[in-house]
Amino acid sequence: MASPAIARKSVPAPTAVDDTAVSSSNSESASPSDTPKQSPSSSSLSSISSENLNEKTLSDGKLIDTYGNEFEVPDFTINQIRGAIPAHCFERSAARGLAYVARDIASLAITFYIFHNYVTAENIPSKPIRVGLWAFYTFVQGLFGTGLWVLAHECGHQSFSPSKTLNDTVGWICHSMLLVPYFSWKISHGKHHKATGHMERDMVFVPRTRELYAKRVRVMIEEVSELMEEIPIWTATHMLGQQLIGWILYISNNTTGHNYHQKQTEGKGVGKQNGWGGGVNHFYPSSPLYEKKDEKYILLSDLGLLIVGTVLYTLGTKFGWTNLAVWYFIPYLWVNHWLVAITYLQHTDPSLPHYTPEAWNYVRGAAATIDREFGFIGRQLLHGIIETHVLHHYVSTIPFYHADEATEAIKPIMGKHYRSDTKGGPIGFLQ
Repeated sequence: MASPAIARKSVPAPTAVDDTAVSSSNSESASPSDTPKQSPSSSSLSSISSENLNEKTLSDGKLIDTYGNEFEVPDFTINQIRGAIPAHCFERSAARGLAYVARDIASLAITFYIFHNYVTAENIPSKPIRVGLWAFYTFVQGLFGTGLWVLAHECGHQSFSPSKTLNDTVGWICHSMLLVPYFSWKISHGKHHKATGHMERDMVFVPRTRELYAKRVRVMIEEVSELMEEIPIWTATHMLGQQLIGWILYISNNTTGHNYHQKQTEGKGVGKQNGWGGGVNHFYPSSPLYEKKDEKYILLSDLGLLIVGTVLYTLGTKFGWTNLAVWYFIPYLWVNHWLVAITYLQHTDPSLPHYTPEAWNYVRGAAATIDREFGFIGRQLLHGIIETHVLHHYVSTIPFYHADEATEAIKPIMGKHYRSDTKGGPIGFLQ
């Protein structure tokens, strides 16, 4: 999944800096089937939050994460990961997937029916109580909607069923219902999985280097940390904006995605850049996020949005826009909130590295993710997407109902490179 993010205290995440010892097998062309073991001393991880630490790290030839702990790059292969997973974990069931879709849609429909028919002035004369109950409605519908979003995400990875046609049909319908351009997202999200943690190719959560961040706010490099520490209200405001409209900004102008579009092989990125009016988004077939062969799918995604938009306009005109805001648009914002929060926390942690092109390979990038715990909500309503994300980045075709078992199977292979932060359970996740 994908959405904008800000680094903790607005300081970019750790970045792996290559040196001359990095072999050609670590190049950006490395794939899941080309992952030879690497020497932990072949790269350097620098914490951008401290220039002195950078110098010491580089001179010692060691990797240091933002916590100040020594870091080693993964030394296992994708074949070892796949070989450790029981064969039945790869099995996908169309009937089981459709049952979960039916469950989530039924949950949405039943919740609407109950509130629409029983949370009324006739049944509940107190307006403050009705307002509070309808606010609770938007929260609950946001959770059910996020669950449906996750199932469409499964479709995009082909982990929903063995049938690509069924996967894409269900995914297109479900994502369109949530105003998500299914194929457009599916294609860019697939590129994120192929280049996770890559400073120039990852599609989301690419941290700005200290120099680039300083250039943007037009202050000297030495002043960035001090400036951000002195204005926490800026960080709080940025975070609020991220949670409210982060997803919209991502699909509209590629916020937090890489900005190296001039490297697009078909020349579609020439003169284009992230930001409003830059020509980089999830709606235009001409966007450099896509190849020419993808363009018909971008139009099909747009068609889904047009159909749902027309339905919403008709409902708003007939029943009133205030009603529609409560019934649909506020829950929609809750879905966006959970989407951004989940993906941000999956890919943002002081222990997670980002790699330069010369130091990156698939195994290293996929390990640059972290599992967290959200209890009943995460495991039941959101289909375990929070708790098994590391496994998902190594083998994204494993359905969510096998992901817990598969995660346990790969932990001995990953060893200390498996990351999870489950302290405090659901409360810790929210904090």
